[in-house]
Amino acid sequence: MSTKHPSTIIGWREWVSIPDLSRHPIKVKVDTGARTSALHAENVVIRKKGRRQVVEFTILPHQETRKDRVTCVAELIEMRHVKSSTGHVTQRPVVVVEIQLGGRKWPIELTLVNRDIMGFRMLLGRQALCDEGFLVDPGASFLQERKYSRKVN
Repeated sequence: MSTKHPSTIIGWREWVSIPDLSRHPIKVKVDTGARTSALHAENVVIRKKGRRQVVEFTILPHQETRKDRVTCVAELIEMRHVKSSTGHVTQRPVVVVEIQLGGRKWPIELTLVNRDIMGFRMLLGRQALCDEGFLVDPGASFLQERKYSRKVN
């Protein structure tokens, strides 16, 4: 295992902050079976801004409620084909954001997709965790402190 940090144990559910997008922490499902991380997004629109493309979207940081909607803008990295756990392939926008978990901050790739029918608004995949030295305890939840962020925009 190649890591930059000593191992930190996290549970299968944790709170993650995404200061670039929202001041509200998001409850995530840590899924080492998923390669890519995914964030629930609505009203996704891709626009040209100068020489680059940006994606505008709305996130709902709280489970089971539509309050505290946050409108976000991020640079579009690429459109990527992603296969869901049911085998369905969709093309999703990919953005890079900095997340905070367990006192650490680092950039990850996030695909934007409608996760309304899923139990969690965000899925944290193994690609986001691979170099950070996290060990996942599948029998534990919320082992790291819940942090509130300041929205940059």
